[in-house]
Amino acid sequence: MDLPVAIGHKILQKQTPKINVYYPFVIGLANPQAELKINSAIVLTMNQIMVELGYHEPSLQEMVGEFEIKTNERNILSLTLTVYAFTGGAHGMTIVKALSFDVTTGTQYELKDLFKPDSDYVTVLSKIIEQKIKDWEIQLLEPFTKIRSDQDFYFADHSMVIYFQLYEITPYAWGFPYFPIPILDIQDIIQPDGPLEKLLPF
Repeated sequence: MDLPVAIGHKILQKQTPKINVYYPFVIGLANPQAELKINSAIVLTMNQIMVELGYHEPSLQEMVGEFEIKTNERNILSLTLTVYAFTGGAHGMTIVKALSFDVTTGTQYELKDLFKPDSDYVTVLSKIIEQKIKDWEIQLLEPFTKIRSDQDFYFADHSMVIYFQLYEITPYAWGFPYFPIPILDIQDIIQPDGPLEKLLPF
């Protein structure tokens, strides 16, 4: 049984300062413990983002949050939480955090969980991204060397998407650099029976 899971949403609203934050929760999973784990992780992550962006700071003027479901099939749920906050200055700040789960167990995936232990996935993925940076002529703050071993990612359309936060590798004007990598292109290093194998195109 790998039908899409039901998703609801909640909203945190305040008038002063102006706060409008939407976040998701899963409903009706066969495993109540998995449901609790997933929803707790979502709330914890959203809280961490909001605090990092100054939720408790007197200078906060506005905060807006939303979510996007990237994958919801084959017992895999992958989503992003995006929060923008303005505390003064030339422009506000935005953070995007992605979360990916096995909906049967509630297990949350880290990047290292997706690949064989001896695969040197950091080097493999970094080389792919380095080539895309050249091909797309992306302006960098400093020469790109490699991704973090816990780099941000999500699953979408038979691909995994590696991405970077604002200012992580590019100037603010470039926004969030996203690098889709087709799962078929890295099939030889993915973890057998892992989420990437489950999302391979039939």
